Amino acid sequence: MSTASSHRALGIVALVAAALLGSAYAIGYSLMGNEGDPVPAAPSSAPHVAAQPPATGTPSPDTTADEPAPEGVNEGGPHGTQMTTGTGQVTLTFDDGPDPYYTPQTLAALRAYRVTATFCLVGENAQAHPDLVRAIVADGHSLCNHSWNHDVLLGSRTEQTIQADLLRTNEAIRAAVPDARIAYYRQPGGAWTYPLVSVARNLGMVPLHWTVDPNDWQAPGAASIAGMVNAATMPGSVVLLHDAGGDRQGTVDALYWILPNLTSRFRVAALPPDL
Repeated sequence: MSTASSHRALGIVALVAAALLGSAYAIGYSLMGNEGDPVPAAPSSAPHVAAQPPATGTPSPDTTADEPAPEGVNEGGPHGTQMTTGTGQVTLTFDDGPDPYYTPQTLAALRAYRVTATFCLVGENAQAHPDLVRAIVADGHSLCNHSWNHDVLLGSRTEQTIQADLLRTNEAIRAAVPDARIAYYRQPGGAWTYPLVSVARNLGMVPLHWTVDPNDWQAPGAASIAGMVNAATMPGSVVLLHDAGGDRQGTVDALYWILPNLTSRFRVAALPPDL
C-alpha cells in the first residue's frame, strides 16, 4: 500500500473513532439525568434556555382542555382525595411557601408564560410573608391550605386538633387576603387519613392529592425535575412541585423547561377557586 493510501486509511479510522466517542459521550450525558448537568439560569428578558433536557416526545396542542379526562386519569386519590383536575386541563401546584427567595422567582416564571397555578401555603409562612400571599392572589393563582407548620403527623391527631390547625392556617392566609377563597387542603407528605379528609371537607375545602411527583423536594436538579414532569404529565394531571422548604432553585430553573413543554400540549391553569 502506498504512503498516501496509508494516510487516507488512518484518517478514515480516526474520523470513525471520533464519531463513536462523540456518540458515546452524548448517550452518557443524556443518561446522567441530573448530577453534572448544567443548570440554566432563569432568563432576564425572555423565557429561553440554551440547553434542554432530553426530549420526552413531540408536543401536540391540547384540544380537550374542557372535556372529561381519559378513563383511568379521573380516579380518586387516597381516602377519597382529589388527584386530577377532572378535565383535560393540567394544573401545577406549589407546596410549602410562601418563601421570600423562591416564591417571587416562581411567580415570575409563571407570569412569563401566562400560566396560573395553585399554591399550597403553610400557615406560619403565610403569616410571616403576607406580601407574598397578596402577590400570589394578585397574579390570579388559587390557594390551598397546607397546615400550620407542615405537620406530616396531623392526620393522627384528634379531629379537634386537626380542625384548629386548618382554621389557624386559613386565618393567617385571610389576614393577608381577606376576600380570597381557600378552596383546597393538601396534607404534608400526602399522609392522608379519613379524619383529615372529613375535617377539610367540613371546612369547605377539597382534599387535594396529586398525579405527578418529580420528587423535587429532594433537589435532584433542574433537568431531572423537568424530564420527569414533561414525560409523566397527561390530560388531567395535578403536578406536585415546591417553592419553599429547602433549596428550590432546581425547581425554579426547571420551570423554564416545563412551562413551554406543557403549554404546547395542554391547557395549563390553576384549579378553580370557586367550587
